[in-house]
Amino acid sequence: MLFHVRMTVNIPRDLPQEVADQLKVTEKARAQELQKLGKWRHLWRIAGQYANYSVFDVESVDELHQLISTLPLFPFMSIEVEPILRHPSSTWEDDR
Repeated sequence: MLFHVRMTVNIPRDLPQEVADQLKVTEKARAQELQKLGKWRHLWRIAGQYANYSVFDVESVDELHQLISTLPLFPFMSIEVEPILRHPSSTWEDDR
């Protein structure tokens, strides 16, 4: 199943900078791991915002929730999820 996910990050201003910096390092590593596993198929930054649009390829809503909740910045995210599927007019072969 494919899901279009918008994640907006709102790190509290009173969080110590060194803690925020370490969260960002571990977040990047986890995001890259999920991409290498083929679960996080697309990751796009939204210009001018601390936010992204992503496409996840997972077996279920439960798996999506489990994966997203492992992100170190998850406690500071607003997340919107929409299920998506291949459009019949798409010319791409691998856009499942």
